[in-house]
Amino acid sequence: MDVLAVLSLLVALVAVVFAVLALRRTASPPRSAPVDALPEDVHGLRQEVAALRAETRDALRHLAVVRYDAFGDMGGHLSWSLALLDDGGNGVVLTSIHGRSDSRTYAKNVAGWTCEQQLSPEEEEAIGAARP
Repeated sequence: MDVLAVLSLLVALVAVVFAVLALRRTASPPRSAPVDALPEDVHGLRQEVAALRAETRDALRHLAVVRYDAFGDMGGHLSWSLALLDDGGNGVVLTSIHGRSDSRTYAKNVAGWTCEQQLSPEEEEAIGAARP
């Protein structure tokens, strides 16, 4: 009886060793292949990602809003300047000045983080806050 127990224990131990080896083969991380060995669809995906990055450079994705009181006798920060710029600092600054009887809105072109027209301190602040 003891020989049968030892024999069954030995068979179980061998089965465990084979199971561990099989798991190691299936769970091992894939070996890094050279870039040239990647499937063609991976190369295509890389090209698409590069194209998308190039397209987003021109997107107006840097923005900042500065709210303020344009006149000393009014509160509530109802006037504002908004900078909408792309990665190169090209875009527009919109300003709305709110008064008691009227509101005025201005738009100024921005190229390379600067403007040919004179900027108010709030517009300059908005451009600076939008800059990454």
